[in-house]
Amino acid sequence: MAIVRNWELYLFIAPAFLYFLIFCYFPMYGIQIAFKNFNPSEGFAGSPWVGFDHFTRFFHSYYFWDLIWNTLSISLYELAVGFPVPIILALAFNEVRTGFFKKMVQTVTYAPHFISVVVMAGMIITFLSPTTGIITHMLEWIGLNPPDFLTDPRWFKTMYVLSGVWQGAGWGTIIYLAALSGVDPGLHEAAIIDGASRFQRMRHINIPAIVPTMTILLILNMGSLLGVGFEKILLLQNPLNMEASNVISTFVYQSGLVDAQYSFSTAVGLFNSVINATLLVVVNQIVRRTSENSLW
Repeated sequence: MAIVRNWELYLFIAPAFLYFLIFCYFPMYGIQIAFKNFNPSEGFAGSPWVGFDHFTRFFHSYYFWDLIWNTLSISLYELAVGFPVPIILALAFNEVRTGFFKKMVQTVTYAPHFISVVVMAGMIITFLSPTTGIITHMLEWIGLNPPDFLTDPRWFKTMYVLSGVWQGAGWGTIIYLAALSGVDPGLHEAAIIDGASRFQRMRHINIPAIVPTMTILLILNMGSLLGVGFEKILLLQNPLNMEASNVISTFVYQSGLVDAQYSFSTAVGLFNSVINATLLVVVNQIVRRTSENSLW
């Protein structure tokens, strides 16, 4: 019997299997309240079924398109700006030959990753304060009239995306540097003998070497296109920038945990997850048909 014969392997994967079973799959039992009028006193089983009423209510609400637009625009903005930066940094780090300088630059770019979201939000508010913010004073010093970054809705998405790039770009280079470390040095030596410049070697050797990694990470990013996290947005949100900062995740938090509309917020969150899963499958299928670098 295969299980008895390979019991060591099954014992090895048992903790991971139990983790996903208990913390990822078992809680999905609660999704059913998206199709019910959940009453805590009646429980999951006793609450009455209402079908797709909560989904219909969300689709016909006046804030539906605003939530979709804010979530989608922030995700696409973040993808357009944040996705290429780690690639550029990794290619640059790979060309740095001075050991001390390379380690120092990498450490400086990695460090923001370890800052908590709460501290990061506090730093953003402090730096962009219209009265005491260092960035505001620097803009005034060079003769510019700084906008009110924290309350102007037109600046919220830029502030959110650029702060995220600053925090995560350095850490994101690790995967690309690992891919670049697998490049055969013989290719570079042959290219140098043929007279290739450093830029030409980067273009024709290094970039093709990390294309599979770029493709996989792009597919994963597309799978979370509507999955903008609520923590930093919630900490930076105020009534004046609500027009641009209200996204699906903050709406789920507000309607579910603050307003106690458990069934409605579950329906909205389920809709968000289904869209993300669909995007992941569609993008993966497109990539699989156009290249050999797909998730499955």
